[in-house]
Amino acid sequence: MDFGFSDEQQQIKATARELLGERSPFPRVRAAAEARVDDAELWAELCELGWPGIAVAEEHGGQGLGAVELAILLEELGYAVAATPFLGTALAALALQHGGTDAQRERWLPGLASGELTGGFGRAGLVADADGAAVIVLVAEARAKPGDNPAGRGSGARVIDGADADVTRLETIDPTRRYGRVAGEGPALAAGVGARSAGPLAAELVGVSQRALDMTTAYVKERRQFGVPVGAFQAVSHRCAEMLLHTEAARSAAYFAAWAADAAPDRLDEAAGLATAAAGEAGRSVTGSAIQAHGGIGFTWEADVHWLFKRAQLDAELLGGASAARIALARARAA
Repeated sequence: MDFGFSDEQQQIKATARELLGERSPFPRVRAAAEARVDDAELWAELCELGWPGIAVAEEHGGQGLGAVELAILLEELGYAVAATPFLGTALAALALQHGGTDAQRERWLPGLASGELTGGFGRAGLVADADGAAVIVLVAEARAKPGDNPAGRGSGARVIDGADADVTRLETIDPTRRYGRVAGEGPALAAGVGARSAGPLAAELVGVSQRALDMTTAYVKERRQFGVPVGAFQAVSHRCAEMLLHTEAARSAAYFAAWAADAAPDRLDEAAGLATAAAGEAGRSVTGSAIQAHGGIGFTWEADVHWLFKRAQLDAELLGGASAARIALARARAA
């Protein structure tokens, strides 16, 4: 069995890494974050490439690919900490594609796939890209009670017309993305919407973690103390090894969940729970370790590593509680 990417998926990943490396360097991320705006130029380019519709059916103007391909893009967007409304738009489109009615798909998917419309996605108290969204998908609050879905999201997803939503913009520690609190009523979507989003969302945390790991290993090789690189000290090397362990565990779980969404729906709840637990912990742990390994400079506004730490905190909240996911998984296994 081949657990690697196909040639087409490898090409998607390579193209995304190259493009975002050029179009979303940290100075541009910083400029957008400090202005509290999205990078409109980057978003326009991503829309021209058809990225928002990568997991939308071709009949609705998308590329007709799946959750794995969406996860690949989100990993690279997380690596770049790109300041665009891609996450909310793509996950709203994914939810409508697989949980909406024919009428809802016809109404929203062409605009979301092209990027002409943006979407919001999250729980009522924290929705990514809610401000200005044409359509918002709300999933159930994370829970950990007997009988819960291991992903912690249950089946209580609903879709709200952006014109009917009461959106309160939130000022969070992560200024690289627009967040909001949303109130409003809307029709329910089919079960499984929240679980289906877990893999792609976890993949963004994988990208954030990988960037934090790469920046940290580069720094500890260059930073010298007592005449040697600080990476030579056992405590620092152990920390880096632990960062790698968390990142790879999250990557495996994220892509298992993305694969299950399309290929093994009977395993999706379990896979989504694993991705929630692994990626949620990895994002916070790895980026926190990156701050520590950078020493005093890691806590300064001028250091870029803090953008990763801040994105990880909000992504982990969007994904749901790692502890709740573990409890639900344990109860499901025991049952």
